[in-house]
Amino acid sequence: MRKAFALSATLLLAVPAYAQAGDGGYWWSGDWYLSLGAEGFVAPKYKGSKDYLLQASPLISLGKAGNVTRFTSRNDSASFSLYDAGDVRVGVAGRFVMPDDKDIKGLDDLEFGAEVGGFAEYYPTDWLRLRAEVLQGIRSHSGLVADLAADAFTDVAPGVRVSAGPRASIASSDYMDAYYGVSASEAAASGLSEYDPGGGVQSVGVGGAVTWQATDKITTGVFAEYSRLTGPAGDSSLVRERGSRNQFLIGVGATYRFGFTLP
Repeated sequence: MRKAFALSATLLLAVPAYAQAGDGGYWWSGDWYLSLGAEGFVAPKYKGSKDYLLQASPLISLGKAGNVTRFTSRNDSASFSLYDAGDVRVGVAGRFVMPDDKDIKGLDDLEFGAEVGGFAEYYPTDWLRLRAEVLQGIRSHSGLVADLAADAFTDVAPGVRVSAGPRASIASSDYMDAYYGVSASEAAASGLSEYDPGGGVQSVGVGGAVTWQATDKITTGVFAEYSRLTGPAGDSSLVRERGSRNQFLIGVGATYRFGFTLP
């Protein structure tokens, strides 16, 4: 599994960094919040693996107090809004990609890197968010990946929110090759069949979460995801011969929110 984690930082700033706000203060002046936490989850060891591993990642969110984001998902990359009209948000996004150790003799592992690009999201109703991210790999791979998601959400009790919806991922041939390709030399060393994937749909699936705002500062949650590797990803010899097209993830997380003021 690609160990990509975002610092979940949603910075809802509507003016350039060098500008002054209309009241004479700078764009950073005022009240801010910083949320720190972590999540633990069981997920495939690498993309396409049939073996599962207990993993953990940090949760960090930074933003201006008073800026209201209707909905966020653990799948969202760190994002910076350049345009925010309430129902529509557009901006830049990115996430780190951690080293990917397939633990199969003869296969090359991915190095630490990042994926950067843009995002757009739209709220057609008060209870539904549509979001798309298009990201370019840096150092870890040279491919392009687009992640699409629709999430319906509702508050079932004070402080308790339930959300769920479909997901899909589309990737270029360079991305597919980095995660699912098996070169001639790798095939000879690993025993897998040689495989040169093209671009296309990587996976389709569904995910859901229940979040509970226990106090004004503490938020906890549980989440689960299922994805089915399809197209060039599902046809990979790495998946067919040593792994599984069915990928599951389940976990829990918690964050604590701090407040501070900048002059």
